[in-house]
Amino acid sequence: MNKIQSNKFVYLALFLFLSYFMSWWGGYITDYFKEPWYTTIIKPSYTPPDWIFAPVWVSLYLLMGYAAWLMWSSKKNTQKILNIYFIHLIINASWSVTFFAFHQILVSLIIIGLIIFFVIFLIKLYYSINKISAYLMVPYLAWLCFAFILNYSIFTLN
Repeated sequence: MNKIQSNKFVYLALFLFLSYFMSWWGGYITDYFKEPWYTTIIKPSYTPPDWIFAPVWVSLYLLMGYAAWLMWSSKKNTQKILNIYFIHLIINASWSVTFFAFHQILVSLIIIGLIIFFVIFLIKLYYSINKISAYLMVPYLAWLCFAFILNYSIFTLN
């Protein structure tokens, strides 16, 4: 393996690390502040069991990080797109703080709407450069839409 190829894998690891770091931060906040508040709020019947969230998010962050790395490794100048990606990660992590730490269900709903906007925008930007990157973001968008509906239901029930 030549030096350029090994550097690509170092950058892949870096993109995955940065994506998972934001995931870890959100997970840490969730674990620290979740209880007893979360068990006392009314949730819709279709709320997934708690154990499902970790594997779903691990998978989604893997796809997101890989998609961003593919964008970075393209021959085109993608710095602005990657800046948007990292801003979106910060906004994503802010949802956990807003929902679990501050118990602001409506503000959390607005944040998910903002994340959905960013992801749709990223998919559009990715698609023009690397279609695989765009497709890798679709499961994330689907999960966010489900999370929006779940968050909305929690808001209306509480």
